[in-house]
Amino acid sequence: MSKPETTVATNFLRPIVQADLDSGKHASIVTRFPPEPNGYLHIGHAKSICLNFGLAKEFGGVCNLRFDDTNPAKEDQEYIDAIKSDVQWLGFQWAGEERYASDYFDQLHAWAIHLIEAGKAYVCDLTPEQAREYRGSLTEPGQNSPFRERSVSENLDLFARMKAGEFPDGARALRAKIDMASPNMNLRDPILYRIRHAHHHQTGDKWCIYPSYDFTHGQSDAIEGITHSICTLEFEDHRPLYEWFLDNLPVPAKPRQYEFARLNLNYTITSKRKLKQLVDEKHVSGWDDPRMSTLSGFRRRGYTPASIRNFCDMIGVNRAGGVVDIGMLEFAIREDLDANAARAMCVLKPLKVVITNYPEGQVENLELPRHPKQDMGVRVLPFSREIYIDASDFEEVPPAGFKRLIPGGEVRLRGSYVIRADEAVKDEQGNIVELRCSYDENTLGRNPEGRKVKGVIHWVPAAESVECEVRLYDRLFRSANPEKDEEGGSFLDNINPGSLVVLTGCRVEPSLANVVSEERFQFEREGYFVADLKDSQPGKPVFNRTVTLRDSWGQ
Repeated sequence: MSKPETTVATNFLRPIVQADLDSGKHASIVTRFPPEPNGYLHIGHAKSICLNFGLAKEFGGVCNLRFDDTNPAKEDQEYIDAIKSDVQWLGFQWAGEERYASDYFDQLHAWAIHLIEAGKAYVCDLTPEQAREYRGSLTEPGQNSPFRERSVSENLDLFARMKAGEFPDGARALRAKIDMASPNMNLRDPILYRIRHAHHHQTGDKWCIYPSYDFTHGQSDAIEGITHSICTLEFEDHRPLYEWFLDNLPVPAKPRQYEFARLNLNYTITSKRKLKQLVDEKHVSGWDDPRMSTLSGFRRRGYTPASIRNFCDMIGVNRAGGVVDIGMLEFAIREDLDANAARAMCVLKPLKVVITNYPEGQVENLELPRHPKQDMGVRVLPFSREIYIDASDFEEVPPAGFKRLIPGGEVRLRGSYVIRADEAVKDEQGNIVELRCSYDENTLGRNPEGRKVKGVIHWVPAAESVECEVRLYDRLFRSANPEKDEEGGSFLDNINPGSLVVLTGCRVEPSLANVVSEERFQFEREGYFVADLKDSQPGKPVFNRTVTLRDSWGQ
């Protein structure tokens, strides 16, 4: 993919925040990132994280981390811990301690009673199915619930009994009394509280009624003094309800909601429900599988926090929807790793080479730069009589344009000598198992006299190189729109069967024997790789391919 014309796109919220500060509407800004702890964060969340934390940092404000934990049946401490880790890994730190919507359950309950006493909320006995029927449609108004005109005293009594656990799940709900004929479906007497006899990871068994997202969100923003409550566009139709609650409750502040277009990335699934399905049905190894669109997956794949932040800058923040080419994300990581990843050599399919005219027992310690343009020092590569090259770098019958090793032909070993292929040793099945070569001792750091050698290949020493496992990761889905299967199947039918190829018996240069997890490298001629976060051990490294050197999908 060619380099984008600009590396930083527009952000329509920036001038809004600046104007609010300039006018004195706000002395400082307070934003929040409010994830639900019902799964791991994905690349779409990265856009929201960078936006909320980025605006706060740019304008000298603060950003809160608040878990929207109103649905305990689907939430877990594992998700909370993972979310905190991901936010910090991306390079951000929330103000103070992390917050929870459940911190405000007592206040929300008191405000629910306030609405009942004001005649603006009632307990409804309709089943969920009946409530959907009464709600109407986009073209037809809803009908008032037969329980809408209950007295204040009856509603207070029933709501107290709901809280006391007297009724089973789904038997009753507390609803706001707004307008069943409103063209905005969200204002048709929305639910404030549902009965759910579920243990909560923060409040234990204190509650068996839980507030809805719509009732929780705006009031939590008000309690925290949020100045700019930034949501994705699907919440635009919820904004009138957000404001209705703020106007009808004695809240300490009145935040303003703004909406932006969520990130839609091709070749990618970002539905948490579907990501969980991939995990639960073992199509992947876990939430942090390097093929997943989760931040923990990208981290394990070798993506850097800087590359994801730069990607979010490139795509910008606007209100227009659309699909972003995943090539932009891959461009961001290639640009980062090209500048910052140390170089190394790894032979994926080793073929032993014996250099017959090199003295037996002799070893030369060659020094190669760790980076061609940055001062990262050098690494030492022992050169001796036996080395490994990649099996694909030798062809007995070469295709057109082949510039590597052929019978009687010469190539340069990276950072070393020019060698000539003299003999191919084969096993009983005719497979090449060894090459016999000779070297030109006058070509270390110099071109051979009287002839031109075009090819350069990578290699590792046979004795000192380290055996390793290499995992070649590719896009998890073979279709640009995984949600849409041409034959009418599910997104699972679009899984790319070649998204993971595991190579064992690979050989890497000795400087990487005790590589630190998450250390990233460009394996020359092969791509960018990272030492696996979980499975690498001293002397037994595992490397994950982050991305190829070039965009092979766009060709």
